[in-house]
Amino acid sequence: MYFYDSYSFLILIGLMLLASVASMNVRSTFNKYHKIRNSRGMTGAQAAEYMLRQNGIYDVSIERIGGNLTDHYDPRSKTIRLSDPVYSNASIASVSVACHETGHAIQHATGYAPLSIRTALLPAAQLGSQALWPLFFAGILFSIPVLINIGILFFSFSVLFQLFTLPVEFNASSRALKMMDQYGILSMDENDSARKVLTAAAMTYVAAAAMSLGQLVRMLLLSRRR
Repeated sequence: MYFYDSYSFLILIGLMLLASVASMNVRSTFNKYHKIRNSRGMTGAQAAEYMLRQNGIYDVSIERIGGNLTDHYDPRSKTIRLSDPVYSNASIASVSVACHETGHAIQHATGYAPLSIRTALLPAAQLGSQALWPLFFAGILFSIPVLINIGILFFSFSVLFQLFTLPVEFNASSRALKMMDQYGILSMDENDSARKVLTAAAMTYVAAAAMSLGQLVRMLLLSRRR
C-alpha cells in the first residue's frame, strides 16, 4: 500500500526533483562566481578570520577539509571547516561561503537560540534517520502498529532538525551579507553576487525540509490506513 499510493508518491517524486534542481543550481551558481576574483584578493580563510576578529571571537579555529561544498561550522569543537575550493581561493563565491560559515560561529558566540536547539536535536535526528526504516517497515510487514509509530516518532526528530535548520541558515547568510558590506570584504556589486550564491545554497535546505515533511505526511497517512 505504501508504494502504490500514487498521489503521495507523485508528490514525493516532485519534492525529490525539486531537491535535485536546487542542488544543481547551487553548484552552478558557485562555479560561476568561483571564477570571479574579489576586488580585495581575500581568500575564504582570510575572510573568515577577519570576520571573527571584527566580532571579538578568538576561540574559533579555521581548518581546511577535502571535498567540494563540504564547508560547515562545528559548534562542538568551535571549528570552521572550509573545503579546498573555498579555503585558499580569492573568488567571490569562496568568500561568500566562508563568511556564511563564520555567521554560524557568530550565532554560537551570541547564543542564537535556533542554533542551540538544532545542535541539541542532532543526536536524536541521526538516531531517527538510522532507526526509521527498519522499524517502520517491520511494523508494516508484520502489522505491528507500535513499531510503525516508533518509526514515525524517530523520523519526526529528523524533520524537526530540518525545520530548525532553515532559520539557522537564513540568519547566517543575512549576517554574512551584512558584515561583508559593513567591513568592506566585498564591494556593493560583489555583495549582490554573493547574495545569489547564498540564496542558491539556502534553497537546498528549503527543498530538504520540504522533502522530509512530505515523507512524514506520507508515513502518517499510511499509518492511519493500517
